[in-house]
Formats: sequence, structure tokens, C-alpha cells
Amino acid sequence: MILIKALLLYVLACGLGVAEVAVLTGIAARLAKTPIIQGDFHQQKQLKVLRKPLISTGSFTYEQSKGVIWKTLTPVASLLLVNESRLLTGQGEQAVPAAFGKVFKAMLGGDLAALADGFAITGTDQKTSWQLELTPKDQMLKKIISTMLLSGDTELRSLEIRETGGNITRISFDNITHPAQLTDQQQADFERLSP
Repeated sequence: MILIKALLLYVLACGLGVAEVAVLTGIAARLAKTPIIQGDFHQQKQLKVLRKPLISTGSFTYEQSKGVIWKTLTPVASLLLVNESRLLTGQGEQAVPAAFGKVFKAMLGGDLAALADGFAITGTDQKTSWQLELTPKDQMLKKIISTMLLSGDTELRSLEIRETGGNITRISFDNITHPAQLTDQQQADFERLSP
């Protein structure tokens, strides 16, 4: 209950109206709160220059203190590791803008307070589902992303990213679980990221 009151005060301080606070509070109350979330993803990226979307599938792991493992399995295997300040791909490791790392973790971890910090948020909360529309406040993100739509139930189930250039990425999340600890392989993947 203290967490919900703190979230309410924080969100009100960020300039959200009473209706938005009620929506965020309702969603926050139903989201699963565990330090580890993993599952599968199916991603479609519609580029303005292509008729058919690019489709990829894989798995993800979110660990509250370490970041996100994003493993693409098809059509080409690849690994993406992200924490709040670093990003590691097959091309190497690089610093990421704070807004990007924070948002990536906040979306998969259900950290609505962090999302409210970086986005103007509107949404709906119904009995069995919810939906949020996020518009970036950060100038760097505004150059890339026009809006993001998140929807789910007790978990984030889908994410749609609308880019300023007209490209759209749709990601659905399935087979979500909450293991008590990381596997040895997941731990090894996270250790590859610099602190």
C-alpha cells in the first residue's frame, strides 16, 4: 500500500491528471512483481520501404538489477544485452543514452514510475486488460519514437513502437514465467556487460 501511495504522489508531481493516476495505479496493482521475468517474443517490423514485415522470434530475460537479455532465434540468431548504461551486440559494446536503457528495463519490468518520468502517458484499465500510450518527453527519444503502445494483463503482452520515420515495430510476449533465479547461461550473458 505504501508503494501505491508513493507512486500516486510521484505521478501527481510529474503533472499527470487524476484519471491518469487512477489508470496507472490500477495497472501497477495488477502487474506481477518479481525480480526475474522471462518468456518468448514474436516481432514484426514494418519498414516503409518494404511491402512485407521483417519477422523475428526469440526469448527474453529481464533481471531487475542486471538488465535485459534479448535473444533472437529466427531468422538469424543474435544476442542483445542491455542495462541502464550499456548495450552489447555482436558488433561490440557501447554506451547507450540513459533514456534508452532506462525505458527498455522499465517496460519489461513494469516500472510505471520510471516510464512516467520519461513519457507523457494516457491509457485505459479494464477488468482483464490494460493499455498505455506513451509519448516521449526526452528530446533524443522524440527524434526516433513518436509513440509506444503497451498492453497486457498481469504481464506486458504487447508493445508497438511507432517511429517518427513511419516504421512500426510490433512485439508480442508469450510463455512468460518468473523463475526464482537465473540459469548459469543467463548469469554468464549478464557478466559480459560492463558495469
